[in-house]
Amino acid sequence: MTSRRALLRHTASGFGLLGLQAMMSQKEAAGAVAAAADNPLAPKQPHFAPRAKRVIFLFMHGGPSSIDTFDPKPRLDRDNGKPVPFQRGLTFGETGVRGLMKSPWEFKQHGQSGIPVSSLFPNVATCVDDLCVVRSMVGDGVDHGAALLQLHTGVFSFKRPSMGSWMLYGLGTENQNLPGFVTIKPSLGHGGQNNWSSSFLPGDYQGTAIGNSGMKVEEIEKEPVPYLQAKGTSPEVRRYQLEMVQKMNRRHAEANQHDPELEARINALELGFRMQIQAPEAFEVDRESAETKKLYGLDNQTTRDFGWQCLLARRLSERGVRFVQCSHSYKWDQHSELEKLHTKNAAEVDLPIAGLLKDLKARGLFKDTLVIWGGEFGRTPWAQGNDGRDHNPYGYTIWMAGAGVKPGFIYGSTDEFGYHAQENRMHIHDLHATVLHLMGLQHDKLTFPYAGRNFRLTDVAGVVHNGIFA
Repeated sequence: MTSRRALLRHTASGFGLLGLQAMMSQKEAAGAVAAAADNPLAPKQPHFAPRAKRVIFLFMHGGPSSIDTFDPKPRLDRDNGKPVPFQRGLTFGETGVRGLMKSPWEFKQHGQSGIPVSSLFPNVATCVDDLCVVRSMVGDGVDHGAALLQLHTGVFSFKRPSMGSWMLYGLGTENQNLPGFVTIKPSLGHGGQNNWSSSFLPGDYQGTAIGNSGMKVEEIEKEPVPYLQAKGTSPEVRRYQLEMVQKMNRRHAEANQHDPELEARINALELGFRMQIQAPEAFEVDRESAETKKLYGLDNQTTRDFGWQCLLARRLSERGVRFVQCSHSYKWDQHSELEKLHTKNAAEVDLPIAGLLKDLKARGLFKDTLVIWGGEFGRTPWAQGNDGRDHNPYGYTIWMAGAGVKPGFIYGSTDEFGYHAQENRMHIHDLHATVLHLMGLQHDKLTFPYAGRNFRLTDVAGVVHNGIFA
């Protein structure tokens, strides 16, 4: 039985002809739509001249403590152990609340900018004149699941497209033989795949996961993208097999009014075939020189894991991947043993992060690559138990570096306890709006129609913080 849509599509008159006539009167728009349909990942023009071409997001899963890393608070030193002198907001853990707790680490000023950095990050401190330290971040989630979803997708209660997916939707990608959005060793918890999902955006814009947080680098290196390496068959045979499968897929798609999910699978198969040509080389981190590997800490067991992630991120970024995320999962949630575990965590990422920043500069990539560092929230100025800190989404620190942001600059502030953001509060919606702006995208114009209304990454909010722009 033929559906009404199929009947209109196959007839050359009536409403179908009227629709065609209207489309022909708008040649430029029709051409853009056709191009997007043929290749959704084709490069697209931004709304205005971008400051950045690509993003590397260094995600510290668990919530590093801002007041122990990049936002020193002398008041905590002075009032260490005293009762909390202000009303606490909604917290994740109401048990074990103790008095104010000073930082176990010493802060020193570094570089010409004199930005203070704690002794947890001696190598990042050598790059401080490249950092734009935002001390006034604010989120809405007090638990990890909600906070991760909001950081990655803009909302914490529904499934929505992730930041990387929105960028691909708005800009496409520069390399048609690699995914445009890659997440390296992501966590499968606290939202899992929802944090790199395209949700209601076409499936072409979904992130590609390289391993997961439970895997060792050695496991991932054997097969970074499962089923990518087709063994025992020639490229000609694989091409023939793909063409036969695609013919059946397209025939099925036409009979089902071009189902978006099937179209995405068809495009994914095409990308998978192209990746067999270029992706293996991109993932061969071993090709790097001994000097470069040492720069990222691959010669040390402590720094090897995150160093491998950072080096792979650089290799993918220089090959045109639009958005790459490296995840240090799930290690920064110190409700206890803060001094011991924050020290361990920082030791694993400090050298690789500094290596990445220096390598990007040496290769001329720093000027158009935006690097973002941060977690889903910060931690409280009071102690939880004997030596821990609870979650704090009300005022915490991230930093950015590279394309378009002021180097050696501190933006915003928290109160004297490091609990609430005060000056230049940057909500997560604002962060998303600002990052999109750096990429040449106007956040309130980057929309997609779904369920009767237009959606966007910044929901119905978001303010661009021009104060961080160079």
